Amino acid sequence: MLQNDSGMARIVRMRPTLPQQREPELPLHTPSVSSVTLAAIIAVIAWVSIVAQADVTIDRTLARGLTVFDAFARMSSYLTNLTALACALCFTCVALRGNRAPLVRFFRQPTVVTAVVVYMVFVGIAYNVLLRGLWTPTAFRLLLNESLHSVLPMSCALYWVLFVPRFHLKWRHGLWWLVYPIVYLGVTFWRGSLSDFYPYPFINVEELGVRHAVVNSALLFGGFLMLMAVFAGINYRRRR
Repeated sequence: MLQNDSGMARIVRMRPTLPQQREPELPLHTPSVSSVTLAAIIAVIAWVSIVAQADVTIDRTLARGLTVFDAFARMSSYLTNLTALACALCFTCVALRGNRAPLVRFFRQPTVVTAVVVYMVFVGIAYNVLLRGLWTPTAFRLLLNESLHSVLPMSCALYWVLFVPRFHLKWRHGLWWLVYPIVYLGVTFWRGSLSDFYPYPFINVEELGVRHAVVNSALLFGGFLMLMAVFAGINYRRRR
């Protein structure tokens, strides 16, 4: 028994505290040269593709007598461009090994990297299944098109398979992943109602009608859910 100044004895029993587990960041504490190199290559391809797409869009928009602001508004209406921008930001942060800024740390989280990869892979699948036969680009436009819809999706998927470790996937992660496609569809239909412009033919309300466009959107959203389930299943089956 231990006696204190008041003459009363107490024994204080402390309950051990367990350290909170935090999701690993990318690259890991001992990143390999190959992981950082591939992340940097993906970032460079994404940034170059975005700049090239902006140059093409601005030239075409100005030729029609519109403004640069109209060009960027048109660019932002395409899911491919928005997703490529997210991909560029994410993998730039992953490639910055020593930077500890809050935004950089956010994009290094495996859940965030996985979300961006799922978005990019979905863009590639949707284009090659639904849109590839609608036009035949040549020369520079062909190279740009393949970079956005083939090279980037495959490179992102390869990085995820090779270098993203298994992580604890919670329901809230999946719900957050759904915000991006839901907001995109909502904004696209809203902007289309104001300008009569719809970036993709399968959601063109003017030509298909509201019901058909909504059904197509629901089918696409279902495909996105299936792709999410595939990545979640692969993550679950991985070794710790």
